[in-house]
Order: sequence, then C-alpha cells, then structure tokens
Amino acid sequence: MIDVTEPKFEENIIETLIKSGYRTRKSADYDKEQCLIPEDLLEFIKNTQPKMWEKLKKQRGANAEEGFLKRLTDEIERRGTLDVLRKGIKDLGCKFNLVYFKPASTLNVEHMRQYNQNIFTIVRQLHYSTREPQNTLDMAIFLNGLPIITMELKNPLTGQNVEDAIKQYRTRRDPREKLFKFKRCLSHFTVDPDLIYMSTHLTGKLTEFIPFNKGHNEGAGNPPNPHGYKISYFLEDTLQKDSILDVISNFLTIVKEEEKDSNRRTIIKEKLIFPRYHQLDAVKKLIACAEEDGPGNNYLIQHSAGSGKSNTIAWLCHHLCGLHDVNDKRIFDSIIVISDRRVIDKQLRDTVRQFEQVRGTVETIERHKSKRLTEALELGKDIIVTTIQTFPFAVELISELKGKNFAVVIDEAHSSQTGKSARSVKEVLTYSSLETAEDEPEEYDEDLINAKIEENMKRRGRLPNVSFFAFTATPKNKTLELFGTPTAGGEYEPFHLYSMKQAIEENFILNVLENYTTYKTFFNLSKRIEEDPEYEKKKAIKVLKQYVDLHEHAIDKKTEIMIEHFWNIVKNRIGDKAKGMVVSRSRLHTIPRTILIQLDSYHPFQGQCTLLQFSKLLRAFLFSFKSPRIGRYSIRIF
Repeated sequence: MIDVTEPKFEENIIETLIKSGYRTRKSADYDKEQCLIPEDLLEFIKNTQPKMWEKLKKQRGANAEEGFLKRLTDEIERRGTLDVLRKGIKDLGCKFNLVYFKPASTLNVEHMRQYNQNIFTIVRQLHYSTREPQNTLDMAIFLNGLPIITMELKNPLTGQNVEDAIKQYRTRRDPREKLFKFKRCLSHFTVDPDLIYMSTHLTGKLTEFIPFNKGHNEGAGNPPNPHGYKISYFLEDTLQKDSILDVISNFLTIVKEEEKDSNRRTIIKEKLIFPRYHQLDAVKKLIACAEEDGPGNNYLIQHSAGSGKSNTIAWLCHHLCGLHDVNDKRIFDSIIVISDRRVIDKQLRDTVRQFEQVRGTVETIERHKSKRLTEALELGKDIIVTTIQTFPFAVELISELKGKNFAVVIDEAHSSQTGKSARSVKEVLTYSSLETAEDEPEEYDEDLINAKIEENMKRRGRLPNVSFFAFTATPKNKTLELFGTPTAGGEYEPFHLYSMKQAIEENFILNVLENYTTYKTFFNLSKRIEEDPEYEKKKAIKVLKQYVDLHEHAIDKKTEIMIEHFWNIVKNRIGDKAKGMVVSRSRLHTIPRTILIQLDSYHPFQGQCTLLQFSKLLRAFLFSFKSPRIGRYSIRIF
C-alpha cells in the first residue's frame, strides 16, 4: 500500500528525482539575500567555462566570486531568470553561460559535455524569507544554483489537497519576497497525489492557478495509475532534466499583452507562459514521430476551444525548425502555417512571432503575397505564416522544389479549406483541406466535393516530401479520414486529443449547451406557380431555409435579440469584461450588408461592413454610452 502522508510524499518525490540525476541540498545552503545557491552556481561556471573564469579572476582579484554573484543577482533583478538563462551575462568583458541546452546535433562534443555538466538540485523545507525566517516552502528546484520551480505538497488523506496549497500561495506567500517575485522563478506548482495546478505570477489573493493534468476519457483530472501516484508523469517526465531544459529552451515565453485600466487607457503587461500539460505532451509526441518517421505523414490534433491552440502551433513550428535526422540534416526545409481566416491569421502570426527567439526565423506574408510567398519558399525560410487565400500562389512551386521537404501546419482544418481557393492546394498537396463551405457555387454540393477530394487522393497518394499537422476542435468524419490515425478496427482517431469536456471542467470554456435556447422558425410560401412542380423534399427545405435565414426580417430580429440579451444579461459578467460572439452558419451569412444605426438625435452611421466588422462596431457602440437601451436606438440590416 502506498504511503501518501505528506512527509512520505516528499520523500518519494526526492527519491524519484535523485534517481534521475538530481542532487539534494539543505536549506542552509540557500542564500536568501541573493536568492540562489552560490556553491552550485560557482561549481557549474568553473567546470564548464574555466578559461573565462580565470580571465575574470585576474580582473577582479580576490573578490572574483563575490563580485560575480553581485553582478548576476543585479542582472536577474533587471532581466529575469529566463532571459539570463537563455542569454547569459557579461562581467567586465567576460561572457558567461548560466546553462547549456541540448545541441540540435551531436557533432559538437564539447557542447554535449557542457550540457551534461548542468546541475539540478532539490531542496526540501526551504527557509526562503529574510523577513519571516521561520517560513518554509515544501520544495524548490534549482538549476545551476538558480531557483526555477517552487512546490507546495498536500495530502488528501490528512484532509488537505491542491486547493489548500493554492490558498497557501495566495494568502501566505508574499509576492514581495525575492523568491516569489515575477520572473524570478519560472513556475509555482501545487501538488497532491492526484492533481497538479500551476502559476507563473504570484499576485496575492488574485493569483491565477491553472491545471497541469493529463485528463482522461471522463474529462479533467488524471487517470488511475496502478503503479503509483496519479501524478507520476510529473515526476517521471516533466521534472526530468532533459524535459525541464527543453521547456526552458523552447517553450517558456514572455509575451506582452494589452489591457485596459479603470480609465479605459491601454497598458502593456508582461506574461510568462509555461505550457499546460496537453500542450507539452502534444508537441513532444509530434516531434518524436516526425523525427522517427520523417516527412510524408499526416497528424490530426483535436484540441478544443480553450486549449491554447495558437501557442501549441507556435511551439510546434519552432520545434520542427530544429528537427534533424540521424545524419544531422534538417528534416523539414520550411514550415508553412496556414490559417483559414485573416483575423485568425493575424492572431496566429503574432503568436508565432512573439515566440521567436532568433530574429528572422518567422516570415509573414502580408504584402505582394504571391511574390513574397514564392521567394520565401525558394529561399527556404524557416517558418512561413500565410492564409489559405494566399497559399495557392505557391502550391505549384512546392511540387517543383525537388529535394526539399515541408511541414504544413493547418489551423482549423475543419472549416474553409474545402473552398475554391483550397482546391488548388489539394491538386498539389492532396490532403490540405476538408469539408465543404456553403459559399461554394451551387453546383458543388458536399457529396461532389468529397468525391473530388477522394479522386485526388487516389490519383496522387501521399506526397513523400510533405507532412501535415492539422489542428481542429471539431473534426468531421472526412477530417478524420484525411488526417487521422487508422485504428485496428478500420476507423480513424486523432493523433492527440484535448477534449471539450476537459476544457469545460478545467474552466477554460463554458458549456454553452447548458443555457441553450432555441427559436422556432415558421414560414409559408406566399405564392404558388401554375405548374406547381414537385421537388425532392430534403433539397427543397434546404433552399427554403437558406432563403429565410438570409432574409432581412429574420436577421433584423436575431440582431435585436442578441443585443438585448448581451446588454441585459451578459455584459457585466467576468468583471465587466464579458464578450459576445456572433456565430453565423456560413460565409454566405457574412456577405457585405448596409448597417444603419440611429441613436436618438445623433447622426446615424451607415456603411458597408461584414458581420465580423459589425460585431466590433456594435461593441464599440455599446460601450460609448453609459446606459443605452434597446428602445433608444435602432439597427437595420439591409
């Protein structure tokens, strides 16, 4: 029987990490003022960079160690631990690395030796505070003497769990302490034998913790583990030395986000992003398969809304850039990211670019699209971000670039990419798109489109130089057939799954079906023709319903209902930050229309815009007035 008392739980964690190469130290080895373990740091520097250290000693003399530690702590205060680890520091003209990451190839023997010299240390019951010396932290992990992870452990069998650990961080861990300042540690974890949560920024009672759990068929949480704790994956995978170094080198990201203050002024805030478990797991598994299998394969990643899909795509792209085969040759010459809508493309493009560590890695196609895209492919740019509308300009070129391999990452593979613009992609790349969109010409119904896809697949087969990584939240059968992994039973399944149920239970999205209200639509034909011919019922109803849905009166009423509901019920939720979303059935429902807004005696706005532009206009319009009411203005859509 497993002993899950808190001390035994700590011991088991320590034992697991020691077996993987960690060392242990006592709390007394930790310097509270400098917020590091000096002995580990100096040992690493002297072992990996002896010549540079001797050069510094000549310049600093007897105070070399003291002066170097002071210089390092000042740099961490200014830049943060992540930036110092990635870029190192300079001291009196001497450049020092604070960590060595795994090289992309094995050709550099000296780099591999330095990589293996990294020191991982775990300290149990750490006395971290200069203000309250009696305060202790359950566990802290150090990399070459620098703190990177803190943990609070709890035991449900003695009446405490991760919720108590979260409360402890929020109420008893002062964010002003050096160890808990933003960008000092990379992440703070709350752990019990069943569940894990994490935060990268402690802000007192407002600290946000998010799940770091695997999930399972029943939703959130972790599946049973007959061989130990449910959270054993955290110890045996996430906290392993290679894994942490990979996270620090290739995943952790500081992004800048715009927010509005109480006066509606825009302020810029920094945010440190640590990957959630499913993001880390998906990227690692995709990279492992791509490295082993090479180009010419398809992967379907079914990640629900709320999964952080843009971040996952960005991490995957940057990992694919550094992927080498056994001969140390790059597996993919270029990674092409395709998004099906311009707005998503901008969001995705900005995310991929923010994750860029080496300037020039990401090429975005915004102007002179056909020429720029062609040049980017010919020059072998690492990551090329474009839309499905611009991609057809270069698909023929891809087929002509012999000897080059490509990874094509498709965002929202289920939607528009069966459209007219995507058909030229399919002609060359076979598998780059899926279901039909309603803005296809009438003669292209779904059965005909699918038949054409199948015909192209049969004629061309898989392209040996192209791998597809298709991301979608809602795959249809055709999506699974084109991108999914075959099962023993002859069916298809996604390569990786983060379910909608898990996203709902982890509170990243709401279950909209819980408050789903339907409106019945009644209509009659107002005129009969003389011959009164008969039509196939299914097709006739589809045509009639489409006519009704697009009718001015129907859209006018739906708009009024949405505005009234948003203003009276939704607007004040989530700290007055609630948003509304206009969801249309197809692109036909977003064709330009004239929108007239009349507010009392104010001059009306009148102009051409899409429903997407209208939703933005409406939001700005609503927040321009303190207490508008539906009766004070009118909206007409023509």
